[in-house]
Amino acid sequence: DVCAQAFQTPVHSFQAKQFFERYFTPWQVAGNGSLAGTVTGYYEPVLKGDDRRTAQARFPIYGIPDDFISVPLPAGLRSGKALVRIRQTGKNSGTIDNTGGTHTADLSRFPITARTTAIKGRFEGSRFLPYHTRNQINGGALDGKAPILGYAEDPVELFFMHIQGSGRLKTPSGKYIRIGYADKNEHPYVSIGRYMADKGYLKLGQTSMQGIKSYMRQNPQRLAEVLGQNPSYIFFRELAGSSNDGPVGALGTPLMGEYAGAVDRHYITLGAPLFVATAHPVTRKALNRLIMA
Repeated sequence: DVCAQAFQTPVHSFQAKQFFERYFTPWQVAGNGSLAGTVTGYYEPVLKGDDRRTAQARFPIYGIPDDFISVPLPAGLRSGKALVRIRQTGKNSGTIDNTGGTHTADLSRFPITARTTAIKGRFEGSRFLPYHTRNQINGGALDGKAPILGYAEDPVELFFMHIQGSGRLKTPSGKYIRIGYADKNEHPYVSIGRYMADKGYLKLGQTSMQGIKSYMRQNPQRLAEVLGQNPSYIFFRELAGSSNDGPVGALGTPLMGEYAGAVDRHYITLGAPLFVATAHPVTRKALNRLIMA
């Protein structure tokens, strides 16, 4: 058993190398027949803010709202054309129950794709409706309806933490609050960079994170318009553990810088070893190493 052998292998680079060479067979990954690919990096944002609202820290970092309900969606309903009944099963959970359900959901109103595994919504009267969009939330839809983990000073930095899925909030006292992904409203992600290019606010080649941040600081009057183009919204949770721990990955464990890789689990199993052969983006020196999915 490979797992049993892993537990018995000494924690030393030489024995680890022997272990992987003995028990694993490498497969080369290609995209449409090409062996070349793009290596992108994940980073953990550090936001200035506070654990209470102040004149400087005004933008809330929300936990899962009180009225937020996640309902598993069977594969047979991913066509999104049915009327179903929803029954609440927990504080933030529900199930499709066409016999005992108390609220009606029109699936055609939800952003459902072939990969959708759950619909996210809220009860209103006798209906189950899609959960609020980013624009609605930024407009106050969650006022008094969701726990607040802290407040950020910069709404654009907070927006990019939503994209990364986790980060840290640095308070004036020097304390760090570790923040991780909890859930999302299930609306599709829309690139604000593409929108800004289409509107002529930036050239397409300038729509990097740095370019967007610079533009928004110079044009705060367009903040609500631009950020509201992406309806997707992430809800967070405060993470326990040392302030030195990395962000929590999909396996529920802290990630180690330069040794963890994000994968599409439809193609690569979580926990699988991956060998990356690339070059360091700054020094251009070879960067060849084993990382974990």
